[in-house]
Amino acid sequence: MGMRGLISAKKNAPARESVNTQPYFTPEGLRFLRGLARNNNRDWFNGRKPIYEAEIKRPMLAVIDAVTGAMMDFAPGHVRAPESIMMRIYRDTRFSKEKLPYKTHVAAWWVHDGLAKTSGAGFYLHVSAKQVEIAAGAFMPNAEQLLAIRRYLMEHHQEYRKLAQARALRRLLKDEESGEPLSRSPKGFPAEHPAAELYRQKRWGFSASLEPEMATKPEFAKMVATYFRAAAPLVALLNRPLVMKAERPRRPLFLAI
Repeated sequence: MGMRGLISAKKNAPARESVNTQPYFTPEGLRFLRGLARNNNRDWFNGRKPIYEAEIKRPMLAVIDAVTGAMMDFAPGHVRAPESIMMRIYRDTRFSKEKLPYKTHVAAWWVHDGLAKTSGAGFYLHVSAKQVEIAAGAFMPNAEQLLAIRRYLMEHHQEYRKLAQARALRRLLKDEESGEPLSRSPKGFPAEHPAAELYRQKRWGFSASLEPEMATKPEFAKMVATYFRAAAPLVALLNRPLVMKAERPRRPLFLAI
């Protein structure tokens, strides 16, 4: 068994309920999401749970499965079982003033192995009744990751800018808003430096917004993979300092004598 077979067997061992579902949505799925946006309550959702399972969950898992298969060629570190990539439709309302129980979209995040689910740099897909959003980059790095990326960009800003200007990337995606960059350099970083504009940011990435009907096209998963492929070199660069740290072996507590 080759490397691809080993990784595929490791990531996709359990049987998945998306096996017999096509990797795209139906108009009925979009109608469900429109209805959910108007009726965001448990009674409405629970009464239509079979529709959610058939028209949202299963197609999304099939899309994820198809996209992940393509990613074996350009982002194998992000390959894992579809169920671990798909995000919950249930909102966490514990610390939110907004108590609506459900998200009005279905989403997926392809995190790199060894990193927490929504951290690091990765690939994002979001389907709602209003739009399809495709994004790639580091959008929610924790404090430790934020510092590591900033330090790395200070030394590798030229490579980052070269990748960010790649024709294939710019043809498909646009710069993601940096989330109110710092007005001054963070502590420990020089105020004047060629990378200052980069390390003052809190997030780095690119995104595209498409019409929701794109999700109903038979070629939907293939299209998503094309977008991800264009962004893969940039995602890999942003993950370098994080993955190297995650993979660094721990020192043994006791040395053998």
